[in-house]
Parts: sequence; C-alpha cells; structure tokens
Amino acid sequence: MLGECGMKEREKQVLKKRSVALCKEMVVDELLVQFLQAENILTENMAESILGKETSQKRSWHLLSILPKRGPRAFSCFCTALRETEQDHLYELLTSCPEKERCFETRLPLPVQECPVPAKRARPNDSMETCLDADCPVNTVLQPCTPEFYDSHCQQAYRMQSSPRGLALVLSNVTFDPSVSDFETRRGGEVDEEVLTKLFEELNFRVDIRKDLTAQLDWVFEAFNNAHCPQLQNKPKMFFIQACRGEEMDNGVDQLDGSERTQSPGCEQRDAGRDEESERQNREREERERERLRIKLPQRSDMICGFATLKGTAAMRNTKKGSWYIQELNTTIRQSARDTHLSDIMVQVNGRIKEREGYAPGSAHHRCKEMSEFTSSLCKDLFLFPKYCPPS
Repeated sequence: MLGECGMKEREKQVLKKRSVALCKEMVVDELLVQFLQAENILTENMAESILGKETSQKRSWHLLSILPKRGPRAFSCFCTALRETEQDHLYELLTSCPEKERCFETRLPLPVQECPVPAKRARPNDSMETCLDADCPVNTVLQPCTPEFYDSHCQQAYRMQSSPRGLALVLSNVTFDPSVSDFETRRGGEVDEEVLTKLFEELNFRVDIRKDLTAQLDWVFEAFNNAHCPQLQNKPKMFFIQACRGEEMDNGVDQLDGSERTQSPGCEQRDAGRDEESERQNREREERERERLRIKLPQRSDMICGFATLKGTAAMRNTKKGSWYIQELNTTIRQSARDTHLSDIMVQVNGRIKEREGYAPGSAHHRCKEMSEFTSSLCKDLFLFPKYCPPS
C-alpha cells in the first residue's frame, strides 16, 4: 500500500521542470521498470502499459505521468533506478543544486547515443560500431499464445509440444585472441547475448551459451543437416546470424517511384548418366527387392536462417544497446509470435531493419542503412506458441 501521502510538491516540480530533458534522454527499459516494480512503485499492469508504448519518448512520458501519484517514495526510488541503470547524469540532473546544473549539460553525452568511431574500412564478420539512432527499441513483454490459437493452428504446423521446447545454442563472439585475429572487441555483443538468452528462456528453450569460438559460422549448417544430425530430421531448425557478410557499408539511396524489375524464371535440369552394365543393374535390382523402401531426405531441410545483412555488406551494432538485427528480432518475436509463424516474423524484421538509419552527425556513418534477409527450407508453418504448453 502506498498510503495517503503522495509525492512531495517540490519533487513534483522537479520532475515537471526536467520532463523535457528526461523524455529526450532517458532510457526506459525493462531493467528500470523492474526495479520500480520491485520497490512497489509500479504495479504489473503499469509496467506492461509503459513497456508497451512504441517509442522511448512515449514510454518516458507515460512513466513520468504515473510517478507523482505513486506515493512519497516514488521520487527517491526513481532516482535510485536511474543510477542502477547507469543513467547517472539524469540522476544528477534531478538531485544536483542549480549551481552544478549549468556545467553539467555540456560535459555529459546523451545516454542513448554513442560517439562514432573514426571512419574506417570495415572488416568481414566485424560489425561497425557507430553512433546509432537514439530511439532504440527496448524489451517488451512476450505476448502469450492462447489455447484457442494453438488448437486451430497446430495441425498444419511443426509440433512444439515438448517442455522444454528444444535447445537454443547461443554462439557469442565478443573478444578475439590477438595472436590469431586482429578483430577489435565487439562492444555491445554481450548485450545481444543477454537479450537472446532471456528471449529463448522465456520461449521455454534450454539455452546453452558458447563464447569466443574460432570456427567459421558455415560449419553450423553442416553440423545440423539431415546427414550429420539424424535426431533432428523433420524437426525445425532456426539460425540467426548477426555478423557482417562483406566490407561495403550501405549508404542508402533516395527513394523514387517506378515499376519493379522482374526476372524470368529459369529451368534447370540435370543430365542423365549413361546406363550401367547389365550385371550391375541386376545386382542393384536384387538388392532393392531384399530391402524395405526407405524415404529419403535432402541433405538440408526444415531450416530457416535469418541474416543481419545482405551478402557483401556490413552489419550495424550499437555499443550499448546491441546490434540492430538482434534488437528488432527480439522485439518482433515478443510482439508477434503469439499468432504469427516465423517466416512472417522474419518479413516483419526485414521491414523494421529497412526503416532504421544510423545517427552519427559529421561522420561517414551518418544515415547509413542495413538490410536483413532470410532463407527458408521449412515445410510447415513454424509457430513458437509462446507461454503455452498443451495438455498431454
């Protein structure tokens, strides 16, 4: 219970006076909201309504409109939450005396923007660290699948009934051995690791994290194909690759109206080989007659793979918020997986990535672009059915 007494009038005035700066600079993410929940400043419904807002500014405005009504401890707990989430400059803004404020703003950077690294040629498999857009998405609540939706869609979908659902293997390369590679530390890569771990744990996968491995990523597809991993035959396999696939940075182009270019489909055939000698044919015929017929599978099937960027181009990463691609993948799955199969989710991710631009005024990375893509050999709809376990 919050009691009868509300926030002090002086504290209300401080929040009101600083509201513009707070809404412009504050990062209202799941960690900050959870801290306020733990202190009984926010209820669960309040937390969900805040995190459900589309932009950082809307989340900030909503939080600031709630705080003055949440009791005498709300202001002090809010200030503590800012420090706990490494937004010390905003803590100082709310608690410092007027004499300190004038010099404060000129020496502290915006918490959601990063200073760009000097423009340089990107190396393959190394994401660029740039000053990215200020309104980065944050964690939203994972929306649950309803029993009604499961019952109406499970027949045409891959079975997702086990608990845990399966294994999520997170390969996280953040630091590199200088004796083997000249790649720099992938600042922000650890954020991607945390985001993916939390997401797949909430999706009821068993998560296994392997760090700073040396093999090329191509080996994964071979390791999990139908020949090398027969236990996963006919089962869905998801791959999400956050890495550059070339050196070229996408600077974008001006959009113009016009008809789309189409390509005519091509037809390929494989020439038949010459007939085998009759003795060999007879042996093979006899052997086939002795054996039961087996269903054959292609080497690779039932896979879907999302790539952060197109082949030949660089991927973008925010050194504090993590990579663009993992941010959007996480947000879209949380919002849409309740009633959308994974192929359509990947289309939505592409749309989100298409709209993003780098924010680094005065650098070569300003207004840079990225375009993700995915490939699929899925043979059924792949629904994740979040937070729903069908009765056995």
